[in-house]
Amino acid sequence: MMDLFDTAPSGRRRPLADVLRPETLDQVIGQQALVAPGSLLRRRIAADALGSLLLYGPPGIGKTSIARAVGQMLGKEFRVLHAAGVRVADIRKIADEARIRPVLMFVDEVHRLSATQADDLLTICEEGTADFIGATTENPYHAIPKALISRSQVLKLEPLSVEDMEEVIRRGLAHFAGAGIEVELSPGHLRLIAGRSGGDARRALTTLESLVVGHPANPVRISDEMIEEAYAAAAVSFDRSGDQHYDVISAFVKSMRGSDPDATLHWLAVLVHAGEDPRYIARRIMIHASEDVGLADNSALQTAVAAAQAVEMIGYPEAQIILAHAALHVARAPKSGAACRGIGTALEHVRSAPQLQVPLHLRDAHYAGAAKLGHVGYRFPHDDPRGWVEQDYAPGIEPGRFYQSDARQAATFEKRADEYWTKLTGKPAPRRF
Repeated sequence: MMDLFDTAPSGRRRPLADVLRPETLDQVIGQQALVAPGSLLRRRIAADALGSLLLYGPPGIGKTSIARAVGQMLGKEFRVLHAAGVRVADIRKIADEARIRPVLMFVDEVHRLSATQADDLLTICEEGTADFIGATTENPYHAIPKALISRSQVLKLEPLSVEDMEEVIRRGLAHFAGAGIEVELSPGHLRLIAGRSGGDARRALTTLESLVVGHPANPVRISDEMIEEAYAAAAVSFDRSGDQHYDVISAFVKSMRGSDPDATLHWLAVLVHAGEDPRYIARRIMIHASEDVGLADNSALQTAVAAAQAVEMIGYPEAQIILAHAALHVARAPKSGAACRGIGTALEHVRSAPQLQVPLHLRDAHYAGAAKLGHVGYRFPHDDPRGWVEQDYAPGIEPGRFYQSDARQAATFEKRADEYWTKLTGKPAPRRF
């Protein structure tokens, strides 16, 4: 009977995720747009014109596997470098080898290369000395030198779907069966492991391995308790300094803006579970209380500010309730983008238009001699029974140039203000719609 895991040359047991690593693109699960017949990658392999590629995506979705499969299909020597420990001499050594025989150089975490290392790599890519594949979990357009980006084709990989993850786990179960170990895993538990792995095939196989190995019984029956134990300390897939951080924050604020309370709570829960600083979350809520709710419900900003002050004093775990309170206020409130849009338009005008001089009647008149300078003519609104007088405050700036009401059907502050000023002045409020 074969051993549970193939034995490496050193005699150590290889992790299940490594044993099941695909050897060809046909064995890759998921990433269909990337590995499908006729895809850019397939065409480059068929033409033996791989050149320089950057594979970008979260951990455990097949970047290294695809690179190895490409090297296998091209029949080239596959040389692996890990950016964290690579030296310039290592890169140059591979370049020297590539001048003798066909080589595919693979650099993992390529965004961690130093400037000097990146320059040497750039030379290899420019001259076509060796084919090159770089893998990165960071957005290459932010984390990798522009010169290398311009010489490489960027291919984005997506997290595997739940169905893809189920197929990954089935492949692991088949491997155990081939090693003489039967595993009883219900469809519900299969789905649960697939879903909780966050699209990371390596995590799914590592979890399966931890559930199976070391049990004296055969078959191994996977229970709820075993799965809970395996996931007791499992973290949500979330890199607080990388793209995942910004993507989840983006989903959170767009859910508030889109008035979806359940999505708002979901993305907030991801942030809280991942240990995101509650003060940072509170600041985002404050911003969107004005940016997206604004004049429609002025109390949203008051709630957001109060929440920010409260989390400073309280912290987790109770801070999560306060953050949910404020986030739901923003999500459930009627929306107005008038304040955000208005100041943006005004700033653009100030940057691009000739400077507007302050009219004489609005200039400071609180000193002797102001009248002699012509600082006269200002009409005090409170002297009028209506609390308003018609006078020019910004000559040349027509009504609606910057502020346009977003008042809709609800009886919001902005709606009430529109009705008040229309009745008082006899002029309709400038509206966006």
